Amino acid sequence: WRLPEGPPQARGRPMVNLLPLAEGETISTVLPLPEDEAEWSKLHVIFATAHGQVRRNSMDAFANVPSNGKFAMRFDEDASDRLIAVALLTEEEDVLLATREGKAIRFAATDVREFQSRTSTGVRGINLLGGDEVISLSILRGFDATTEERDAYLRAAPWKEGEREVTLPAERMAAFEEAEEFILTVTANGYGKRTSAFEYRRTGRGGQGITNIVTSDRNGPVVSSFPARNGEQLMLVTDQAKLIRTTVGDIRVAGRNTQGVTIFRVADDEHVVAAARIEESEDEAEAELTDDVVPELAPDEGAEIGEDAADGDEPTGDEES
Repeated sequence: WRLPEGPPQARGRPMVNLLPLAEGETISTVLPLPEDEAEWSKLHVIFATAHGQVRRNSMDAFANVPSNGKFAMRFDEDASDRLIAVALLTEEEDVLLATREGKAIRFAATDVREFQSRTSTGVRGINLLGGDEVISLSILRGFDATTEERDAYLRAAPWKEGEREVTLPAERMAAFEEAEEFILTVTANGYGKRTSAFEYRRTGRGGQGITNIVTSDRNGPVVSSFPARNGEQLMLVTDQAKLIRTTVGDIRVAGRNTQGVTIFRVADDEHVVAAARIEESEDEAEAELTDDVVPELAPDEGAEIGEDAADGDEPTGDEES
């Protein structure tokens, strides 16, 4: 569908007038597509469910969508599973699934075979324990490196605090820095961190994953986890309708197996319920701050960023349970 354009102050149109939504049906993901449909054949679409199922289809399977919609994924009638995210990717990229209880798994896109059917339930992406569930799906760039090279880079990364042990050639270090991505993870109690995507080693799909962040009583469960760059903005919203906006670069880079730092100091019985990145320059953000747009929404107690964790702040390696 092509959404109608309008000015920023426009109210918009009800989604039910644009899409054939059934009673009780909601939208889980909105994906921008290239206007040139000839480019769609180069892309794949991957689906992820709360119970850890994934499925990959060629984008060609959704080239012709009738006005009343088209089935994209089937769920068993008695299943409590639901679709949580959809993303576009190529066969050269990786998939990262993150869970509410602080686990994550990274695997190659090609680990999920291309399905011809649109009504399949897919295959297992991550093996969940207890009442855990998947809360986010991210796509990461592929990068060819050995485990030894990855570990050597992490010991000498430019963001690393303290003494750095540089053993890689300068050209290889530059290649790692150019390809490096950071995973931003936010918890319900207002804590979070950035972690180098190189700490999330590629494994086969279907495992139990490795630690993404420590979900202690202090942190609470994970609300969101996604790649974020220094030039982007982060917006957090709480269940008390409070909001804070900050720059991604202000959030500390830490290891996977850590509790993170304070991003939003929430009140008692208040929790972060959503986090989103905004692709906007810092100059634009500063201009909005001078216009007093954000201070009306961001509480004073939520403006502290970067308070170190009291404990659990040291990485302990690539454990997998």
